[in-house]
This record gives sequence, structure tokens and C-alpha cells, in this order.
Amino acid sequence: MRLDGRTALVTGASSGIGAETALGLARLGARVGLVGRDRERTERAAAHLRRETGGAADVFLADLSSQAEIRRLAGEVRARYPALDLLVNNAGAIFSERHVTADGIERTWALDHLAYVLLTHELRRPLEAAPRARIVNLASAAHTRGRIDFDDLGGERRYAAMKAYAQAKLGNVLFTYALARRLAGRGITVNAVHPGVVASDFAKNTRGGLGFAWSLIRPFLISTEAGARTSLHVATAPELDGVSGRYFAKKPRDRLVRPQPGRGVAGAGLDPEPAPDRNRGLTRLAIGRRGVRHGTPAATP
Repeated sequence: MRLDGRTALVTGASSGIGAETALGLARLGARVGLVGRDRERTERAAAHLRRETGGAADVFLADLSSQAEIRRLAGEVRARYPALDLLVNNAGAIFSERHVTADGIERTWALDHLAYVLLTHELRRPLEAAPRARIVNLASAAHTRGRIDFDDLGGERRYAAMKAYAQAKLGNVLFTYALARRLAGRGITVNAVHPGVVASDFAKNTRGGLGFAWSLIRPFLISTEAGARTSLHVATAPELDGVSGRYFAKKPRDRLVRPQPGRGVAGAGLDPEPAPDRNRGLTRLAIGRRGVRHGTPAATP
């Protein structure tokens, strides 16, 4: 569908899937806000978008692993966009080494999951002001291998890059399901997507065996343009108007991930309609009700 007169915000838009998603939305007529950490790269992506589409592009700068930066960013977005039709939570990375942010949160969890929760919460008013807003959360098939370890959420006892990444992506899916239930009947839909395994820079911070493996397989992965198709489909398809709380993998096939056999909480977390008395801690975490050590905001619009 055309997006003329509508406004979109895409995080992680300086390169990769985010830049391609922003470009695709602009081609459909949307005014697009590009969020990036690096000024030069984000400005370059915005300039390319304007040249290719003749559309309007705004640049916002923020380190999304910082909650103070997210709140500052949200204030700028609210001031610029009274109504926000589309929010694409796309920014993320995988890190070989454990690092704790200034907020006291492990970096992967902070950037790849909590940033989605807090930014969505902070932008609830412009989202509510749009007639039929959509939220798209970039997840990953890696979430099926995730387990949220409440006893070692930040990997202090044992950190592994893929474990931290899969945990964060499971958080994305749980957040999507929980938020969809909270927003039911309020004119805002929220869905999660898996773009496929994409030859982007998301693993540029990996070293050792993981970094070496990524360098070997990268030439065989799908392009960032192909990776953006699922996000664009879920963000714009007319047939998805009103569809919420779903997980989409590789356009146009839509699949709901049902509970998987296995240990931990992942199986229950993947059920889009979990029993209300089951894994309450998981649901609270997914929708941002746990604070203090987890650094999670009270984040349900």
C-alpha cells in the first residue's frame, strides 16, 4: 500500500537491513526518520534515500544501548512527529565480549531487547495519535534457541555471544506477543519478523571462532535488500491491517512458532497465547515490568 502522508521511524537505519527498510518505506511515499549511532553513516544513508526516492528523510542520532539516549531520542521524535504511523525496531548486534552499559545492563540485552521496549514505551503518544499505527520488531529465528535465564540474565557467570543474542531475540518475540495483547482494540498492531540470515554488519563485533565462521558464510547469505522484504511486507501489506501478535519469517510466509519441546522457558515463551498463570515472570519481563537489576522500564503503552 502507498504511505503518502505517513511517517515512519526506523532504528539501526545507517546501514544494512535498516537502511534498506527505510529506503523501501520512502519509495512508498512515507516520510522516514532514520536512527543511527554514527552521524556520518546515518547522514549518508539519508542522503541516498533522498536521491533515490525524492522523499523526506530526517536523521536522529542515539546510542540505543543507553536508556538516557533512548529517552532523549524519543523526546526529539515526539517534537518532530506528533503522529507516528510506523515504528520499526531494527537496531541490534552480537558481541563476542561481555560488556556492561552505564545503566548496569549487559550490552546485548540492552541494545537488542530493552531498546525495543523503552523506545516503544516512550513513543506511545505519537503512535496512539496515528489512525492505524504499526510496530515491527526485528527478531530472529535464533529466538527458538533462546532461554531467558533469570538467575544470570546478564551473563555474569557465563557469557556466550550466541546465548546472549538468542536470549534477547526471545525477549523480542515475547514482548511482541505481550504488547499485542495489551494493545488489542487500541488501533495499534505489533508484530515480529525474522529477515533470514543476512550479509549485514550485525556481526562485525565478533571475534574468534564466531567471527571466523561468520566471515566464511557471509558470501553465501542473502542481501540486505532481500532481508528487508519481510519487515517491509509486515509494515505495509494491506491484508495485514489489524493483524497483531504474529511472528513472520521471510516474506510472504507467515508462521506462528508453537511451543517446542525442550528445557527452560523458551517453549512456553513461544506460545502466542500462554496460559495466564504460567511464566508470569517472563511476561512481566517481556512487557517491561521488571526493574532494578534488569533495567527494564515500566513500558507498556
